[in-house]
Amino acid sequence: MAGNLDIDTTRRNKRPRPLSESEKEKLDEFIDAIHYSARYSDDEYEYRHVQLPKQMLKVIPKEYFDQTRAGILKLLWEDEWRALGITQSLGWEHYEVHEPEPHILLFKRPMNYQPPMN
Repeated sequence: MAGNLDIDTTRRNKRPRPLSESEKEKLDEFIDAIHYSARYSDDEYEYRHVQLPKQMLKVIPKEYFDQTRAGILKLLWEDEWRALGITQSLGWEHYEVHEPEPHILLFKRPMNYQPPMN
């Protein structure tokens, strides 16, 4: 996982919650409708937002949602957002949900990110 990007880890599941095969099948129909913004940046991070089809929120498992904020997803682990069908290069961290439009997930990664060498 990337270094500390000032992400509120209390807003995540304690560990990634895998999807069952039937859950994956329900999400598959939405994958082609996921929209990815262009990247934008400041001095420290590059950003992008990912817009999920609104109907997709109805089939995402309830464990992915913040129980204290109705209809708002938790901050997702990389394994979780990838399981939903979001595809992007390495280093991106889900750091916020745009609450007025909870189907929009905000991602960031350090500028000039280089994946770790194995």
